[in-house]
Amino acid sequence: MSHALSVTNLTCKYNGQAVLENLSLPVQDNEIVCLLGASGCGKTTLLKAIAGLLPLDSGEIHINGRVIADGKTWLPPEKRNIGMIFQDYALFPHLTVAENIAFGLRNWDKARVQSKVQDMLELVHLSGLDDRYPHQLSGGQQQRVAIARALACEPDLILLDEPFSNIDTQVRYSLIREIRRIFKAQGVTAIFVTHSREEAFVFADRMAVMNHGVIEQFGSATELYYRPSSRFVAEFLGTGTYLPVTMGNDKTLATPFGPINVGSPIMMEAGSSNVEWLLRPQNLKVIPAAEGAGVIIDQLFMGDSCRYTVDYQGHHLMVYSHLILQMGERVEVSVEPHEPVVFASAC
Repeated sequence: MSHALSVTNLTCKYNGQAVLENLSLPVQDNEIVCLLGASGCGKTTLLKAIAGLLPLDSGEIHINGRVIADGKTWLPPEKRNIGMIFQDYALFPHLTVAENIAFGLRNWDKARVQSKVQDMLELVHLSGLDDRYPHQLSGGQQQRVAIARALACEPDLILLDEPFSNIDTQVRYSLIREIRRIFKAQGVTAIFVTHSREEAFVFADRMAVMNHGVIEQFGSATELYYRPSSRFVAEFLGTGTYLPVTMGNDKTLATPFGPINVGSPIMMEAGSSNVEWLLRPQNLKVIPAAEGAGVIIDQLFMGDSCRYTVDYQGHHLMVYSHLILQMGERVEVSVEPHEPVVFASAC
């Protein structure tokens, strides 16, 4: 696949401080990439740099092979053929749905505009609402109008900045799946900014986890979740317990559960035999046992399961289970088959 977007060695500074530092990001054609990270990590700065809203200190940005920013070239936002969708939708309150969608088509002839608007309304399932105003729509409908307006201009790239944060939880994920379907059907390439891992898992093809202006790891959701390259990525994408273990020369982990032959574990940051084994709650299984070595010390009902904290030989392990267990109840803990991830000991 060709690179619809190529960001190479990008550095952006505020008041002499690097907000993005030597950052590179390749995005393939018809790919949805999520910039994921906590507030202040630089994800919105990267989005603005791509859009042309911030100058570059160094680096290059190409869209479909065309240079839009480097040491010699800097195209203004209106010359980049980029669509943008914002957190607050940015619809014009005095314009109807149809007029909002047509706003960027002012150089088109009237018949072509009307045809494109109707196509967009049908695409986002808003046919018949073209004469309504934004205040007469739900949040999800307003977001669909913003999507239609961005797509109507036939951009090379769409940038989305926290686009789902104002949508009610009950409809958020169905809307995310629907917008993903629309983007895929239209062959859209998109960069999506969020701090929500759940939104990223549902919407993106690949994710770039950002931390202090750099990309810690870039890949698919399953790759980053099950093969994190750092503790930061592991902890940002999900809960887990670090269990002190010893790695033998025969690649056997000496653990509180007994020796475990792991074959070829994922060795991240590990430089000695004393390592810590990352155990996700789904890596463990509990069953009630009167003589079990574990004791339930905390529980959190999560709807489809419970998350239990188990005191197991002095280690506090988090476990998901469909069983109804009581505080203080003894349990036996076992490890489900999985590809282990170990890190160098923190201390």
